[in-house]
Amino acid sequence: MIKNLSKAQRHMLLRIIIGATIFASYYVAKLSVGINNTVAFLILTLAYVVLGYDVVYSAIKNICKGKLLDEKFLMCIATLGAYALGDFSEAAAVMLFYQTGEFFQGYAVGKSRRSIKELMNICPEYANLELDGTLKRVDPYEVEIGDVVVVKPGEKIPLDGVVTEGSSFLDTSSLTGESVKREVGVGASVFSGSINLKGVLRIKVTKDFDNSTVSRILELVENSAFNKSKSEDFITRFARVYTPIVVVCALIVAIVPSLIFGSFALWLKRALIFLVISCPCALVISVPLSFFASIGCASKLGILIKGSNWLEALGRAQTVVFDKTGTLTKGNFAITAICPCSGVDSDQLLKIASVCEFYSDHPIAEVIKERSPVLSGEGISGFEVIAGCGVKAEYDGKTLRCGNSGFVSQFVASNIPESSGATVVHVSCDNSYLGYIEISDEIKPESARTVAALKRMGIKTAIFTGDSRQTGELVAKKTGCDMLRSELLPQDKTSALAELIGKKAKNKSVVFVGDGINDAPVLSLADVGIAMGSLGSDAAIEAADIVIMDDNLAKIPLAFSICKKTDSIVKQNVIFSISVKVGVMALAAFGFANMWAAVFADVGVAFIAILNAFRAFRHPPIKM
Repeated sequence: MIKNLSKAQRHMLLRIIIGATIFASYYVAKLSVGINNTVAFLILTLAYVVLGYDVVYSAIKNICKGKLLDEKFLMCIATLGAYALGDFSEAAAVMLFYQTGEFFQGYAVGKSRRSIKELMNICPEYANLELDGTLKRVDPYEVEIGDVVVVKPGEKIPLDGVVTEGSSFLDTSSLTGESVKREVGVGASVFSGSINLKGVLRIKVTKDFDNSTVSRILELVENSAFNKSKSEDFITRFARVYTPIVVVCALIVAIVPSLIFGSFALWLKRALIFLVISCPCALVISVPLSFFASIGCASKLGILIKGSNWLEALGRAQTVVFDKTGTLTKGNFAITAICPCSGVDSDQLLKIASVCEFYSDHPIAEVIKERSPVLSGEGISGFEVIAGCGVKAEYDGKTLRCGNSGFVSQFVASNIPESSGATVVHVSCDNSYLGYIEISDEIKPESARTVAALKRMGIKTAIFTGDSRQTGELVAKKTGCDMLRSELLPQDKTSALAELIGKKAKNKSVVFVGDGINDAPVLSLADVGIAMGSLGSDAAIEAADIVIMDDNLAKIPLAFSICKKTDSIVKQNVIFSISVKVGVMALAAFGFANMWAAVFADVGVAFIAILNAFRAFRHPPIKM
C-alpha cells in the first residue's frame, strides 16, 4: 500500500502516526501515573497541532476568500469549541479521526486515478523517425503524415499507420482489453499505443499524433470527469444547500433551548457535536468515487465510457437496438450462391455485377470484385450510388443495376425471386433481369449469448438493418432478438429509433449498438450510443457515448453489469450516509450522542461508504 502513496500522502500518514502516538501517550500517562490539566492540555494541544494545522489554515484561507461553509470550517468550529469547553481529548480525537478519514479518501481517489493512469501509459514517449537511412529519436508530435517510423521489439507504436516492411505480433491489450496477440505484416493497419512484441516494423504514418488512436482515447478518458451523472449533480447541489442549513440548525440548538432551559455550555456542546455529524464528506467523496472507479474498471477492460452520465443512463436501459452488419455479424462477406437466369452463365453474371460495382467501396461490392476482378474502369460511366438500395452504371451503351429486390424490380418486367435469407444482390441490364448473387455474413458466435444475457437483465433487444426482411428474420431467429426492423434506408433508421425513443418509459433509456462508421447519426440520436469494433475509428469516438475498443459483443452485458453495480453502490451509500447522520443528529440534539458518536457519524460513515465504493473497482461476473 505504502509504495502506491504519493509524497503528500506519505507525509500525511507520518503526521497521523505521530499525532496518534502523542494522543495515545496522553491516555497511557493518565492511566499509569496520572497527569494534571496543564500537562494534559499541552500533550493534547501538541497532538491537535500536528494533526490539524493544515485544516485550520485552510479554513482561515477559505474564510478570507468568502468560502465559509465547508467541512474544514465545520471541523474547526467543532474542535475549537470543544477546546473552549475544556474537552481537549475530544477535540484531538475528532481531528485524528477526521484526518484518518481524509487519508483513506485520498488513497481511494488515488487508487482510482492509478487505474485510469494505467490506460494513460499507452502514450508513446518517442518515435524512431527514419531520415535518409538513419534513425532519429523524436517526439511523436514532430512526426508528419507520410513519414516512416521504425518500431523495434518491445517499443510502443507511436502513431497510426500502415506496415511497409516487416512482420510481428502486437499487444493491443491496453487499447482493447484483450490479451490475444495480433499478427501484422506488410499492408496491415496498426494503431498507436500497441506494443511491438517480436520483429522490427517500418510503418508509414497515416495520422498525426493529435488525431492518432492513443490521443483520442486519452482525450476521451480525461474528459469523462466533466460529464457528471444526475447523482453527482444532485450531491453537489445537496452539499451547497445542506451545509448552510445544518449550520443554522446548530445555532438554533445552541441558542433557543439555552434561552428556555438555561445551561448554555451544555447546549453549545450539543451544537458542536451536531456540526461534526453534519459534514457531508461521506456523500461528496463516495458518490463521485463510485462512478470514477467504475469508469476506471471499464477502461481496463477496453470499454471506454465518456462520462458518468452515460454510465448512469446505460444502467436505465429499457431496449438495446443492434445494427446487424459488423455488429451482430462478422461483416466478412462470402459468395454462397450464383443464380443466373437464361441467357447468361455464372461467370457472365459475376463479371456484369463486378463492372457495375467497379467504383463502389461497399463491403459487398468488394466481395464481388474480388471474385471476378475488372482490371480497368474504361468504358464505365454514369456511376451512381442509391443509398440503401444499390448502384447504377453505364457500360457499353447499356444501363447496369445491382441492388436489393425493391430497387431492381422497378426497372425489369419479370418477377424477381424471393430471398432465402442471405443477403442477395440482384443484377439487371437495361430492362432485363439477369439473376442474383447470394452473399452470406457469418453471425458472431457471442451474439446469441450476448442477447440472452441482456434478456436475463430484463432488457428488450431489437435489430435495425437495411437488409431484406428474410435476412433480418434469419439473424433475429439465430440471435434471439425480440424485434426486427428491416429494409431501412439510413434516414429510416433514424426515424425508427426516434419512434422507439418516443415510446420508452419515463426515466428509461434506449441504447443503440453499431459499428461506429456508418451509424454515426443513430449513435448520436440514441440515449446511449455504443460503438463496436471501433479501434482507430474517428467516427465512432466522436459519435458514440461508449466505445468498445474491440469487436467483442460480450463486453456489452459486462458494461451493463458494471452500471447496475455502480448504481447499487451509489444508492447504498446515499441511504446509509443520510440515515445514520440524521439519526445521530437527532440523538445529539437531545443529548444522547457525545463527540465520539459524532466522530463515527462523520469519519466512520465516510470510511464505510468509501470501502463500499471500492467494490466498483472490480467488475461483477456475467453469465453468458
